[in-house]
Order: sequence, then structure tokens, then C-alpha cells
Amino acid sequence: MTLLIKKVNRIAAADNFIYLVNSIKDLNKSKLSRAEQDYIRKQVKKHEKDLISINRLNQWIFVHVVNKKRPDYKRTEELRKAGSKLHGWLNNHNIDSATLIDFTGNGSQILAFVEGIGLSSYQFIKYKKDKKKELFSLKELKISAHAIRKEEAENLNIILDAVFKCRDMVNEPLSALNAEKLAATVKEMGSASGARVEVMGKKKIESLKMGGLLAVNKGSIDPPTFTIMEWKPIEPVNDKPYVLVGKGVVYDTGGLNIKTGSYMENMKCDMAGAATMASALYAIARLRLNVHVIALLPATDNRPDGNAYVSGDIITMHSGLTVEVINTDAEGRMILADALSYAKKYDPKLVIDAATLTGSALRAIGKYGVVAMQEDAVRPMEKLKEAGEEVCERIAEFPFWEEYDELIKSNVADIKNIGGMDAGMITAGRFLKRFTDYPFIHLDIAGPAFFDKQDSYRPAGGTGVGVRLLVEYFKMVSG
Repeated sequence: MTLLIKKVNRIAAADNFIYLVNSIKDLNKSKLSRAEQDYIRKQVKKHEKDLISINRLNQWIFVHVVNKKRPDYKRTEELRKAGSKLHGWLNNHNIDSATLIDFTGNGSQILAFVEGIGLSSYQFIKYKKDKKKELFSLKELKISAHAIRKEEAENLNIILDAVFKCRDMVNEPLSALNAEKLAATVKEMGSASGARVEVMGKKKIESLKMGGLLAVNKGSIDPPTFTIMEWKPIEPVNDKPYVLVGKGVVYDTGGLNIKTGSYMENMKCDMAGAATMASALYAIARLRLNVHVIALLPATDNRPDGNAYVSGDIITMHSGLTVEVINTDAEGRMILADALSYAKKYDPKLVIDAATLTGSALRAIGKYGVVAMQEDAVRPMEKLKEAGEEVCERIAEFPFWEEYDELIKSNVADIKNIGGMDAGMITAGRFLKRFTDYPFIHLDIAGPAFFDKQDSYRPAGGTGVGVRLLVEYFKMVSG
């Protein structure tokens, strides 16, 4: 991270100031001159602006007026977006340091505003020739506010770091992040956070008879990996672990059912599920949340080759179930199925998987939320939805009826790996459900995981969706 956020007790008079206020009247408590306050008042009334700037030549003043008419959950997201907008202004004016002075007295509003600034400070420029020219200017954001604690600012830095690690992994090309390099990255994250990491190579995967992962990997020149990441405090609140499973297809050509043109362009992002789960656990460990969590990360690329798996193949999975391959481009569920089956060994309290799994999810709700389904996890899903509203990584729950199983029946195997055109995101979820025997939540993040262009504090490229959602959820369940 290049931006440091910290709480301060003293204000440097020469710094640039950001005032967060509920109304213009709050500025009477500030050191702004009467003329400056009058100017701000006119801007708010005449132009209906909620973000105003004043240039003192050697110092910049920014004021954001909180929209109190909006309900809390909408106001929080508006504050993130306002923070993102302000970050753009700060960068445009080449400002490297600023102090936020709060007059709202509302800690959640302050943190949302600062989070918007922080999330917008992300850059992926390691492959740019002139990095110095590209770098954002803002390096330090100080917070002067009675309504938040020093630890809250420190924890926000940790969460931002986790989101940025997720974005970095998603943005890396295959040449820099194949399955083995993804596993090595996760191992480094474990060392940095205190989480335990074990990486299983191809021989171990073969001994475990993970037929789905091995089948998808057959066309690759690189071996697969299966990474286990674990955070277990001394006395966790849960007697059974939560298990996170993330799809780690580091590049998806579609295999022999090859994708065409633009459909392959951003397929380096097909490991976003694994990046999300690893980064969420990294944050959970660094935050020292009192909850036992395990992440399972199966990883490979999916390429066409003389030895690649083909439509019509029948694969024996880790669970012993057989799968008829109808489409080699439905590879994500093949590797997830082995991981979900492996998760049974932990007797988990709840398993949550995340994957850029289906175009159907993207077409259903676009980039604005996460498609979700659950089996025997009604209350956890309610809590996850609550967490999603809190961080604006919202969940759209879809039906998960048994009747959808008819669409993935096979004449020659226990199940086939894809249904028809109808309800594709649901049949994918029902496929995965066949490999579980525990409370289960499936998250399809195909829509919001990767953007073609910036949308406020979500950048072009990897967005890190799911990290803040899961951290918020585990903060709730850890007490």
C-alpha cells in the first residue's frame, strides 16, 4: 500500500484539510474565515454541491456535506463514493498529505468516507515503464475525530491491504501467476499474517484422487496445486471450522471448447475466487479475529492440448462420483467439486465457495452484486446478506430447488458438468451441491470480480469483491 491512514490527536496547521460535516452550520466550529464559510454556503445552496474546495494558494481546503436525508445504508455507500471522488481531486492537485477533521460525530460515516478514499488509492502499475509519472500523489491521510479509535484506522489499513492483494493477484497475467506461483503468493501471505499454509503438488493431488482438478489440468504445461490456508486462534468461538473454497483457474481458454475473441481477453481473472478467499483469510488472521477459518484453493489453468480432457470424458471425482464432461469450459465446477468433497474431512460448521463461475450470473444481475445460493444455511445467508449491505457487496439469493437437478442428469455417469441454457448459475450451484454434506453457501462473483473500466472506488481490472464482504461477516460471527 502506498497510502497510510492513521488517527491523530494533533493537527498540523500547514496541512491540507478535509472537513466532514452534517451541515454548513458545523463549520462555525472550524477555523475557516467568515468569507470562506459564505462561499461554501453559496456553493451548496446555489449549485447543490456536496463536495466543495477552496484554494488558499499554499493550502487546500475540502468540505463534504453528508446527505442526512438518505437512509443509513445508502448514505454509507454515498460516503464511499464521495471519498473516491475526493481522492481524484487530491491526486489532480498533486496533494500528498491531508487531515480529515470530523464534525459529524458518526464513526461509521467517517470510516466509510475514508474507506472510499483508501479503496481508490489502488494502482496496478508494475508493468508501466514510467511508474513515477503514474503514481497517485496522496501518501498520508490523517484523521482527527473523537468518534473513531486508533485501532479502527489501523484495521482499515489491514482490510485495504487485503483487498489490494486480491486485486493484484487477479490483475497478474498467467506468465507471472500460474498455479504454482499463486500457491507461492498465498504462502507469503500466510507468513505475513500468521496463517498456516500447506501447498499440495501434483503427486499429492493424484494420491487424493482429485479427478476433477487433474482432468482440467491435463492440457496444461504447468502442474496443478491445492493450497490449504488456516487461521486458528487459541480459543475460537466456533468448535467446527468455517471453510472457504475458492476457484483458482489462473487462465481459462475454455479448453477444447475454446472461447473466442473477447471472451478470452480477461480470462486471467478466472482465479478471482481463490484470490478472494486467500485475501479474506489473510485479513482475518491479521485482524486476529477469534474464529477458526480454513481456505481451500484448487488451482490450474485450462488449455487445449493433445492430452486435454474432452467432451464425453467420464471423470471419477475425489468423492467417488462420476461426471460426464459435456463442455470443457465448465471447468471451474470440476476443480471446486474436489475441494468441496475434501472439505468434508474438517466436519465444517459452514462452507462458503466463491467463483467466477457462470456468464449466467453476470447476465442475471450484472456487475452490481453477487449471485448466491444456499443449502441448510438460512441463518448464515441472512447474516452474509447483512454484511453485504454494510459494505455494499450485495447478495442476490437465487432459488436452489431440487427440481434443477433434472437438468444435470447424465445417461452414462452420476452427473454431467453442465445443464442447458436455462438457469445456468443455479444448475452450476446444484452441481457443486452434489459434493457437499454440510451447510453450504455458493457465491458466483462472475459479475463484479473484474471491471473493464473504473466505477468509483472499484478500479478497472480486479475489484477484490468478496474480501470486505467476508471480513465483515466473520467480524459479526466472531463477536
